[in-house]
Amino acid sequence: MSKLTDVPKRILIGRALRSDKLGETLLPKRIALPVFASDPLSSVAYAPGEVLLVLSVAGLSAYHFSPWIALAVVVLMFTVVASYRQNVHAYPSGGGDYEVATTNLGPKAGLTVASALLVDYVLTVAVSISSGIENLGSAVPFIVEHKVASAVAVIVLLTLMNLRGVKESGSLFAIPTYVFVAGVFIMIIWGAYKGIVLDETMKAPTADFEIKAEHQGLAGFALVFLLLRAFSSGCAALTGVEAISNGVPAFRKPKSKNAATTLALMGGLAVTMFCGIIFLAMATDVRMAENPGEDLLHNGQPLGAGYVQDPVISQVAAAVFGDGTFFFVVLAAATALVLFLAANTAYNGFPLLGSILAQDRYLPRQLHTRGDRLAFSNGIVLLAGAAILLVWIYGADSTRLIQLYIVGVFVSFTLSQIGMVRHWNRHLRTEQDPAKRRHMIRSRAINAFGAFFTGLVLVVVLATKFTHGAWVALLGMVIFYGTMTAIRRHYDSVSDEIAAAEERPDEYVRPSRVRSVVLVSKLHKPTLRALAYAKLLHASELEALTVNVDPAETKALKEEWERRGINVPLKILDSPYREITRPVIDYVKSIRRESPRDAVSVYIPEYVVGHWYEHLLHNQSALRLKGRLLFTPGVMVTSVPYQLQSSEAAKKRARKRQEWNAPGSVRRGPVEKRQKEPAAKNN
Repeated sequence: MSKLTDVPKRILIGRALRSDKLGETLLPKRIALPVFASDPLSSVAYAPGEVLLVLSVAGLSAYHFSPWIALAVVVLMFTVVASYRQNVHAYPSGGGDYEVATTNLGPKAGLTVASALLVDYVLTVAVSISSGIENLGSAVPFIVEHKVASAVAVIVLLTLMNLRGVKESGSLFAIPTYVFVAGVFIMIIWGAYKGIVLDETMKAPTADFEIKAEHQGLAGFALVFLLLRAFSSGCAALTGVEAISNGVPAFRKPKSKNAATTLALMGGLAVTMFCGIIFLAMATDVRMAENPGEDLLHNGQPLGAGYVQDPVISQVAAAVFGDGTFFFVVLAAATALVLFLAANTAYNGFPLLGSILAQDRYLPRQLHTRGDRLAFSNGIVLLAGAAILLVWIYGADSTRLIQLYIVGVFVSFTLSQIGMVRHWNRHLRTEQDPAKRRHMIRSRAINAFGAFFTGLVLVVVLATKFTHGAWVALLGMVIFYGTMTAIRRHYDSVSDEIAAAEERPDEYVRPSRVRSVVLVSKLHKPTLRALAYAKLLHASELEALTVNVDPAETKALKEEWERRGINVPLKILDSPYREITRPVIDYVKSIRRESPRDAVSVYIPEYVVGHWYEHLLHNQSALRLKGRLLFTPGVMVTSVPYQLQSSEAAKKRARKRQEWNAPGSVRRGPVEKRQKEPAAKNN
C-alpha cells in the first residue's frame, strides 16, 4: 500500500494489530453492555410510542390498555432473557441461535435462523439511524431537509469507528449509553417522586389535545386484533437481545458467565425503563397519533400538516423536568445519540455471524478474515452497504422501516428455543447425575416456555404486520437463504472436484512429454531471456511461436532469427484478420488434440514496469492470452518477467515504504520492558 493511502487509513482506523494481540480486544462487562445491548436499551426511546400510536386508532379510550401491553412485553422480555442465559452457557462458541438451530434442528433450520438474523441486523442499523436522524432533525432543520444524506453520513461514521476495533468502539459508545440510561432512571425516579410524594400535576405538551379516532367503538375481534398489533409494535423493545449470545467470544473469561450476567443486566434495565416511560406517559397525558396533523385536535381543530410530533420520551421529559431545562436537554441529546449508537449492536453481531457462516462455507471466505484492527472488516463494510441501500430506498423514514422490523428476530428466537429443548432432551437421555438432571429439566422448562411464547408472538407479528411491510423482511430472508445455499453448493462442488483421491487418478500420472512454446513478437532481450529459461527446463520439444499480423515485420523477424543462428525452430501462424489471441489458442489446442497425454508449457515474455500508467502501454496481449489459456486443460502458462529501468524506481519506493512507519503504526513498549543501562559497579 502506498504512503498516500496508508496515512489516511492509519488516521481513520489506527495502527495494525498483530494476531497474537487478539486477547487485548476482549471486553469487560462494563464495555460489553453498551456494545451488545445498546439496541434493546435504546428501543425504549421509540417502543412506547409505537404502542400508543397503534392504540390511538381506537381513540383515547384505548390508552388504558397500554399498561397491560407493557406487562405482556415485560413477561416476554424476562422469558427471552432467561432462555438466552441457557443458550450462552450451553453454546459459548459464538454461534448463538445459528449454532443452536443447526446442531439440534438441522442445517436448513440453522440457515433459516441465519437468514433471519442477517436481515434483522441490517434493519437494526437502518431503523436506529433513521430514528436518530428524525429525533435530531426536530432541533436541526438542515438534517430533516437532508435525511438520507445525513443517515448515510452517520452510517459511514459508525463503520469507521467499528473498523477501529470492537474494544475501541465500545469505549467510545459506553459514555452516551450510560448517560442515556442514567437520564431515563433519573426521569422515572423524579417523576414518581413529584407525582406520588409531592402530588404535583405533570402535563405533557400534548396533554390538552384530543385524538380523533379512526375507528370508533372497537369491540370483539377488531379490538383484540388492535391490541395484538400494539403488542407486536411494543415487542421492538426485544430487538438485539440475541446479539449477546452471538458475541460470547468477545467477552473476557469466564466468557459464558460474563455474557449471562450482561444479559440479565440488560433485561432488567430495558424492562424498567420501558415500563417507567409507559406509566409516566399515562400519568402526564401524552397524546400520540399515526397521522398527527389530522388526528390530533386542539380546540376541535386539526393541528395541520406543519405539526411535528415529538417522541413519547421527549414529551415525558418535558413534563417531568420542564421544557428546555438542563436535564431535558441532556436527555434529549443522549437519546438522539444512543439511537445512532444502537446500530452498534448490529455492527458487532452481523460480522461475527458472517464469519461463522463463512467458516461453514455459506458466505464468501473473505468474511472470515480479520482486518488490521482484528475486527471482521469485510462483514462491517457489507453491513454498512446493505443498510445504506435500505435507507436510500425507504428515504430514511423510520415509520416505514419499523414495519419491516422484529419479524426476523422472532423467527430466530422461536427456532433457537425449540433447538434448546431438543438439546436438553438429548442430554437427559444419557445423564445419570440427579443434580445435573434437575438443572437440565429446569432449563428445558424455561426454553420450552420461551419457544411457546416467542412462537405465539411470531404468529401475532406476521398476522398484524404482514401487509404493513413485514413481507419485505420475509423476502429478504428468502434471498439470503437462497444466496447462502447457492454459495455452499458452489464451495461443495469445488471441494469435491479438487479433492485428492486415495487411488491414483490422472492427476498423479506424469505426462508422456512436455512441449514448450515460447511466444515471440520481436527478437529482443525479453524474448532471449524467455528462450534461455525454456531451454533450461529441458522440455521434450521446444519451439518459438509468432503470429503473422504484419508481413514486413514477420519477414524481418525471420531473417533476424536466421542471422543470429538461434537453434530453436520458429513457427509462424498466419492471421488474415490480424488477430493474435485466437491463432495461438487454436494452435495450442491442436497440439493437445494430436497428443492428449502431452503437457504444453507456454512461456510469455512480459515487461515489469514501475508506474501504473505504463501498464496500460504494455502486456495487454499477454494478459488476454493468459486469460484464454487458463481455460485450456493440460496447458501451463509461465510469465517470464523482464525488468525495465522504471521498475528499479518502483523497488526503491517499496524499500522506502518498508522503512517508513505511518503515524500510530508503531508504539513504544511498556517502560518495564525497555532495555535498562547496567548499573555502575562499586569499587
